[in-house]
Amino acid sequence: MEQLLTYLARALVDQPDQVGLRVSEVEGARLFELKVAPEDVGKVIGRDGRTVNALRTLLSAAAQKQGQKVRLEILDDRRAAPAPGAAPAAPPAPDAQ
Repeated sequence: MEQLLTYLARALVDQPDQVGLRVSEVEGARLFELKVAPEDVGKVIGRDGRTVNALRTLLSAAAQKQGQKVRLEILDDRRAAPAPGAAPAAPPAPDAQ
């Protein structure tokens, strides 16, 4: 399944050398965390999430054939870091008592 997902992801993106996949066991299922270049995240997700949902369907079908449960998540570093030139976040306001 790892090879299938990696192959499909590399076919979708402009920078296939930056495709990474981490697999772990979470709550009785295998968790696949797919990481791509920040500018390729939209290509993997697709319009209205159609591409990522298709990938999840394929992955689930392959897993079901082997009697497994799987989850697929796309890691998006764009949300973790502030935009270049953005002002730092303001500290939280103290609670009024």
